[in-house]
Amino acid sequence: MTVLVTGGAGYIGSHTVRQLRERGTHVVVLDTLELGYREALLGAELVVGDIADIALVTQLCRTYGVRQVVHFAAYKNVGESMLQPAKYWLNNVTGTVHLAEALLAAGVDQIVFSSSCSVYGTPEVVPVTEAAVVQPESVYAESKATTERVLGWYGATHGLRAVSLRYFNAAGASFDSQIGEDWAHSQNLVPVAMKAALGVRPPLQVFGNDYPTHDGTCIRDYIHVDDLADAHLRALDHLAAGKGTAAFNVGTGVGSSVLDVISTTERLSGRKVPHEFVARRAGDPVSTFADPSRAFEVLGWQARYGLEEIIATAWQWHSTHPDGYVSR
Repeated sequence: MTVLVTGGAGYIGSHTVRQLRERGTHVVVLDTLELGYREALLGAELVVGDIADIALVTQLCRTYGVRQVVHFAAYKNVGESMLQPAKYWLNNVTGTVHLAEALLAAGVDQIVFSSSCSVYGTPEVVPVTEAAVVQPESVYAESKATTERVLGWYGATHGLRAVSLRYFNAAGASFDSQIGEDWAHSQNLVPVAMKAALGVRPPLQVFGNDYPTHDGTCIRDYIHVDDLADAHLRALDHLAAGKGTAAFNVGTGVGSSVLDVISTTERLSGRKVPHEFVARRAGDPVSTFADPSRAFEVLGWQARYGLEEIIATAWQWHSTHPDGYVSR
């Protein structure tokens, strides 16, 4: 049996591909390489192409005997999504419709979808459970929520079974520093803190220090990328066992503030992280972290690593790969 991984040359995708191969699963990756890197695949089989190419995906599934799919291929910049909404509707939503049509044409009826905790918007209660209201506050988040619904309707009409994993804040790198996040395309806090510590960017901007938290800065749930990858494998096992469509929060259940991330980076790297406090950003929730208990109960999954491992592995990766992957 082969697992098709769309967007598998990206950050979370490449870590998932690696874990799948390590447990003996045959994997084929479909990626445009617009934001992914061949080097991140560590030799895994790659087909360069687009999820919207129905003929290509159908033939790929038939040729390789694909039975399950992990779907990462999406744009994910919140700010960009508000400036270029069509880009997100066409790729994230319409692209997934084309992907689903191709999978069904090839007889594939199991998919794990890379969703996001952003579908909850600003949650009314934390920790956030899957019962929280889905109320996206950006085009990106709406594209994820819409795709979850699209996959649900494909289940109702065509028998496609889908597990949607609603990630919290992915961070860190592989423990052997072979693969990690390319910071050229990331505005996430951890890689930005690494850049500041290495002196390759201006001081990090901390948006607000007057929130009602232990140090005045926002709190988020940071999850190690290897833990995320493991969640995808368990979701595939869930589907292989004949289980139905479901959505799960994937987080640690522990919140860390912006200053927690900065201080941990300084301690583990031995360097200062230059930073400055600026005004709050509109729409930033005070605190968001997961209740991951349903993923444990149903998938048998729970996070193994915390902020220490996230920062340690991220620092090792970024400090030894300041230019990310050497070539495209």
